[in-house]
Amino acid sequence: MKSNAPWDSPLLRACDLMLAGGALLVGWPLLVVLLGLGWLDTGAPLFRQVRVGRQGRPFVLYKLRTMRLETPSVATHLADPNALTRFGRFLRRTKLDELPQLWNVIRGEMSLVGPRPCLPNQKELIEARDRLGVLAARPGITGLAQIRGIDMSQPQRLARVDAEMLRDFSLRAYFRYLWLTLRGQGRGDRIRGDGLT
Repeated sequence: MKSNAPWDSPLLRACDLMLAGGALLVGWPLLVVLLGLGWLDTGAPLFRQVRVGRQGRPFVLYKLRTMRLETPSVATHLADPNALTRFGRFLRRTKLDELPQLWNVIRGEMSLVGPRPCLPNQKELIEARDRLGVLAARPGITGLAQIRGIDMSQPQRLARVDAEMLRDFSLRAYFRYLWLTLRGQGRGDRIRGDGLT
């Protein structure tokens, strides 16, 4: 369902396609190297996980694997920090583990900027986002909550910040969030006790 909201404009979608497509075009050699190193690290470098997308519809999110293969599928803040591999720590610190999500953006399942997609079992967050209209938007790779360092361990607060971001959304805000993320501001979905700063 289309809306007249700034975060749902054809211009924003065009920006997503151009930036994500350009980044993949330029960054594919790096991605190949990271996949190779990931294969040496865990034997299965590409991580796939079902997440909650727009209007609550499930989709498969892609990331570079940062944890051991036997790690349970739980929200990031509940994950065991000891499950992180050494290479995984590097990927998380540099945010390079998010690189495959550019494909999710090109497919239209995500935007570069939007609420971070959660797991289907994170009921409190899903209900809070639904109540505040957040599920109407495509989930994103980064956003206001990530810039502020708010993770999914605070579902009610996270949903309110997501709603604030969508309420005040503009093309200028879109590029501002991207710029701040590229500068390394914010920590977003961290594993508690992972030792990353």
